[in-house]
Amino acid sequence: MLFEFYGEECSFCIKMKPLVERLKNEEKVEIQSYETWHNPENVKKMQEYDKGLCGGVPFFFNTDTGKHICGGTDYEALKKWATGE
Repeated sequence: MLFEFYGEECSFCIKMKPLVERLKNEEKVEIQSYETWHNPENVKKMQEYDKGLCGGVPFFFNTDTGKHICGGTDYEALKKWATGE
C-alpha cells in the first residue's frame, strides 16, 4: 500500500501533486493521500508510519517495501519508491 501525507498549503506538497498524479496515471498505482495540516486523525495515521523518519510533509510511505520519501523529490525517485525498485 502506498501512502502520501501532505499539507494543503505546503509549498513542497503543492509541487509534488502533479508528480503524484502523473505516477497514478502512467504507472496505474493507487496512492492513498491524507491531508495532515487540517485533519488531526490523518496526523495520527502519519505518525503510525513515520516513527521519526520525517516529522513533516510531504511524507511518502510504501508498506510493501518499508521505503519512504521525506520532502519533495523528482519523478524518477517517486516512481522507484512506488514500484519498489
